[in-house]
Amino acid sequence: MWVFNPDKIAAFLNSRTRYETALGGGPRTVSPERTVMRNLSRLGAIGAVLLALSFPAGAARATPGGPGVTAKTIARTTVGDRDYILREITVPPGQGTGWHYHDGTLYGHVRQGTLSHFDATCASDGVYPAGSSLREPSGADHVHIGQNRGSTDIVLEVLYVLPHGAPFSQDAPNPGCDFE
Repeated sequence: MWVFNPDKIAAFLNSRTRYETALGGGPRTVSPERTVMRNLSRLGAIGAVLLALSFPAGAARATPGGPGVTAKTIARTTVGDRDYILREITVPPGQGTGWHYHDGTLYGHVRQGTLSHFDATCASDGVYPAGSSLREPSGADHVHIGQNRGSTDIVLEVLYVLPHGAPFSQDAPNPGCDFE
């Protein structure tokens, strides 16, 4: 089973070429894009949860993340028309990400704490304790919010696979939930 390892992902993203041994031969060059796609397929196969969300129209304001939510970029590279960015995100107790969506797919791993995740119907679509992995699909029809309802920081390791130049996320209005 393939395990989410941010150190290996960072090392890969920081290299421009990946070498592998061909059957019956010496090392051969494998394109970074092919290797990233193979590894992303493995990551998705761990049992990441596909979040099927809806985005009803609303006139509410966008909801940015709460105070103290921080993100640090660990590694990044561009292959073709895709940016691959590994980030560490910290969400303090009682705070959240704000309602948002992404222009590309995200693959996450909860390193510490418990992430409570909600979709645009205001229903919980997952509670992810330390050691869990999740997948967030792309598009405005996948609006969601992540919250820290625990007493310790949540630390997430997130691989963003975005169209080149796209922002990490797009703020979205609260879809009518009684929480932010």
